[in-house]
Amino acid sequence: MEAPEIPEEITYGDLDRAVRARLRTLSKDNAEDVGRHLIMAGNLIDIDPELAYRHAQVAAQRGGRVDVVREAAALTAYATGRYAEALREFRTVRRLGGDVAHLPLMADCERGLGRPERALAIADEPDARSLRGDVAVEMQIVIAGARLDMGDAEAAHLLLSRIVPQGEDLQARVDEARVAVLRALGRDDEADGLEAAIPEAVEEDIEDDILLYDTAELPEPEPEEDADDEIDDDEIDDEASTDEERA
Repeated sequence: MEAPEIPEEITYGDLDRAVRARLRTLSKDNAEDVGRHLIMAGNLIDIDPELAYRHAQVAAQRGGRVDVVREAAALTAYATGRYAEALREFRTVRRLGGDVAHLPLMADCERGLGRPERALAIADEPDARSLRGDVAVEMQIVIAGARLDMGDAEAAHLLLSRIVPQGEDLQARVDEARVAVLRALGRDDEADGLEAAIPEAVEEDIEDDILLYDTAELPEPEPEEDADDEIDDDEIDDEASTDEERA
């Protein structure tokens, strides 16, 4: 893939310090190159997901053994509707770093692939049941969506009615899900009223530091002897590839 251009004003120093620490396994020049593509992916994911995906793909080609790089590949694939690819990448991120915060997105990928029963299976994992805060709410939204996909709008409505989100953004996410459920139940007047009450998203300014990955509890990375080689997908993604073949 041809690398998309990066404006000169985008510098490696703009990248969050914790993310820069994850890139220490790469050579200095390669780390800076990969880091700048990560910044572009983070900047663009909400306004031009396809271009963000291209930046993340270049970063993955040049630093694919680093967890934060694979996470950027996963998030941008998800944002562009490449659910099979996103699911594979999320699984890799989970194996590399042990992080479970993306379980709701993994479950939603299964929904996107037309497999709501697999979404429910992910939601029933011990790690998923231990989720707390906003991530737990996101998982409940996905579960409700999976129930709706399976034709059980009543169960979906019950699930959503029990959620008490913290913050306007998450409340809007819950309300958007409720609108779809109400329409499935034939309660169009309620759906119209709720939809009209949902505030429009406010475009936020891009922050100077870009953080795509929660590195707080990850171990300090250890340099590899040849960290700039091509990604060995047979070595890293064998399990996920097998799953894709079965699908």
